[in-house]
Amino acid sequence: MVSIEVVRALVGSQFPQWAGLAVSRFASTGTDNVIFRLGEEFSVRLPLGDNGAGQIELERRWLPVLAPHLATAVPDQVAVGVPGLGFPYTWAVYRWLDGANPDGLDDLVPDLADFVRALRRIDATGGPAARFGGRGGSLRGRDVSEWIAQLAEDYDPGRLTAVWQADRDVEEWGGPPVWVHGDLHPANLLACDGRLRAVLDWSCLTIGDPAIDLMPAWLAMGPATRAEFRERVGPDAATWRRARAWAFSFGLGAFAFYRETNPYFGVMGKRAIDQVLADLA
Repeated sequence: MVSIEVVRALVGSQFPQWAGLAVSRFASTGTDNVIFRLGEEFSVRLPLGDNGAGQIELERRWLPVLAPHLATAVPDQVAVGVPGLGFPYTWAVYRWLDGANPDGLDDLVPDLADFVRALRRIDATGGPAARFGGRGGSLRGRDVSEWIAQLAEDYDPGRLTAVWQADRDVEEWGGPPVWVHGDLHPANLLACDGRLRAVLDWSCLTIGDPAIDLMPAWLAMGPATRAEFRERVGPDAATWRRARAWAFSFGLGAFAFYRETNPYFGVMGKRAIDQVLADLA
């Protein structure tokens, strides 16, 4: 884990104008990066491995393109640091965004629906294309069998497999690729006074199938607000089912992989599984 001393030294050596600012670790549920507060105005984001390393450049390239079209704030990268002092990855300084991660999304449905619609309306020309089986790509390239096997003591594997295959195999997206965030859940959102303030962590940003950005309907909404979210966004029936499959896939992976090491995502994963199963009961 990256220490405060290393962060202070990196900032001081590469950005001496901020050398005197206080550095403190910011508690986060994230798995790819560690976040530090830098003074009152900034944060420092440092990747913990290869998965996080490419995210700095992705946000640097595309968030300035998307931000003017969105009513919610997005990360504003003000400086990029290079590896040094034993830290092996590119890292970045961002402007601090106020707000708190919401406990759920029921109160934020109107704002979240507006965000999803606004994002997909932005010109996607030249954007990073989704991978087959990756977020925003075809579900038919995604294999969840290992996660299902790991959850055999918690759920009937046959039931999980049937639910997954039924939604995975619906009609694929036939429209042009659209911008998708790809990882919408409460830990990547900031709220203030009951309104959506900011959308964070664009590491899964791509252009592809819009279904992926509907999965928060099962991750952190109840049945009534899920129906409201669907009505506000207006997906066709096949897109809604693909969205449910994405939520199910997220849930299976999060519960199988994180329930011991990262309880926040473990609990969210189990909730997603249970909400999908209840949806189909």
